[in-house]
Amino acid sequence: MLSLSRYQWTVLFAAWLGWGFDIFDGILFNYVAPNCVPTLLGLTIGSPEAKQATLFWTGLLTSLLLVGWAIGGVIFGWVADRIGRTRTLLLTMLLYALGTAACALAPNIWVLMAFRFIASLGIGGEWAAGASMVTEVMPEQRRVEAGALLYTSAPFGLFLATFVNLQIVGVWFKDAPEISWRYVFLCGLLPAVVAFAVRLFVKEPERWQKAAQQAPPPRIRELFGPEFRRYTLSGFLMALVALLAWWSCNAFIPVVATGLAQSAAKAQNLDKSGTLALVEHWKFVATACFNLGGLIGTLLTIPAAKHLGRKTMFALYYALSAAAILATFGLDLAPMTRLYLYFAVGLTVFGVFGSFTYYLPELFPTRLRGTGSGFCYNIGRLLAAAGPFLVGAAAARGTGTVLDVLFWVGFLPLLGLLFMPWVIETRGRTLAD
Repeated sequence: MLSLSRYQWTVLFAAWLGWGFDIFDGILFNYVAPNCVPTLLGLTIGSPEAKQATLFWTGLLTSLLLVGWAIGGVIFGWVADRIGRTRTLLLTMLLYALGTAACALAPNIWVLMAFRFIASLGIGGEWAAGASMVTEVMPEQRRVEAGALLYTSAPFGLFLATFVNLQIVGVWFKDAPEISWRYVFLCGLLPAVVAFAVRLFVKEPERWQKAAQQAPPPRIRELFGPEFRRYTLSGFLMALVALLAWWSCNAFIPVVATGLAQSAAKAQNLDKSGTLALVEHWKFVATACFNLGGLIGTLLTIPAAKHLGRKTMFALYYALSAAAILATFGLDLAPMTRLYLYFAVGLTVFGVFGSFTYYLPELFPTRLRGTGSGFCYNIGRLLAAAGPFLVGAAAARGTGTVLDVLFWVGFLPLLGLLFMPWVIETRGRTLAD
């Protein structure tokens, strides 16, 4: 990586910031849901009714986010092939920044849903533009490393969201949970500043400019033609399994940590202020463990992909993902031990995503790279959207605790092992023009 030029590092950093803030804006609601949902529904924060409503609406709004993410990912992936990577990156970052900040003004849960959906379109569209841009600018021998480094911004985005929530909700407005969540959403404006900086310092990749001039415009239906059908299927299946597991687990980290902390606070006879402080601290611990595991797992895809191959790497990560989830939510563990085990979940469930930033762009030629990558990475979110909704709805109805439901999520990664015959190996291939 030391051989990269200054401009190549600039492109990587710009895309890194774009994806990191993408995750930052996307996950903010999950942190503030225990305060936001009851406030908008007129319920008392911390009451049994509020807890039940939070479970249900966290699942529903997360599923809505994924639907918008899928739609935006497919549309803006195609847009990136039509108008360019840099322009699309700017457009999508502005869309999700403004949509997230607008959530701070929501007077009720329905308006919040509308603003979240608008933000989700931009959140979904950013990835394909950034991943395609990095892939096309990097040297062949550094494509895997650059792709994995690009995805390390996801843990950064989650760390930042955790810090912002802890600082605003746990410190500055710890005695005003009814309004603190609105200030958290306002922080969603941060990516807008970065978006303009990207436009100033990053130009369109030469690969794309050449392809745009010489090749016919991309069409989504080409992905299902005889030339690209098997590549589309390979990328879609691997992304689908990863998405199902990640969103079913990650969307409920704050809810799990909150429930465990409230039980512990009750046993210790803590007052309201002490309970809120413990809740925020435990949410931070769980998220930090998940993010740290994800960061390390993302970097480990580099040696795994280069030495074992993409296909073996996927099989290894999905087998370990199943083991991590089943152990974390199925064993009889002390609360803090369960929180620390989020590291293992992050290492596997989160870590595997470090591969998609180089694997999916490898499957398609330049003129179709944004369209194909955006479709494969995002369309599976339509199915993945069922995960958070079902987990939240089941837990809210009392058919089992969140931990009981999440235990069954551990069987989802095993689908990845069943899909291995359809996975295409791309190790050693030159990026197609």
